[in-house]
Amino acid sequence: MRKAIVPDALKDAAATTGFSPAVRGGDLLFLTGATGGRADGTMPKSAADQARIALEKAQIVLAAAGANEANVVELTSYHRDIATTFDAVQEVLKHVFSAPIPAWTAIEVAGLRRPGALVEFRIVAHAPEALPS
Repeated sequence: MRKAIVPDALKDAAATTGFSPAVRGGDLLFLTGATGGRADGTMPKSAADQARIALEKAQIVLAAAGANEANVVELTSYHRDIATTFDAVQEVLKHVFSAPIPAWTAIEVAGLRRPGALVEFRIVAHAPEALPS
């Protein structure tokens, strides 16, 4: 069974794009890729700022499903230039996630969908749905 998770803050964007911010499949949450664009549409220049904003967005989606950073079990980061972005992203991850950091794969890519994006995250979380009381 597939169930969309759409936080109130993203309802308009989800309706416009047709994308689900996350999809629940059983006890797992699969979040749509997150980049670090600001709410006004601008993209910060630094990988660290982009990573921080992208993970803040992911936290909003996780919260809508009753989860948080501690539920994240797998993280994939896509980097435009991994040699210049990896260290900055790793530092942000150390501050966002409690130890141990989720299983993490970092991949260099030729481009990302959002102009100016240096990094994008794909996140999987284990977050069993609450049973009705």
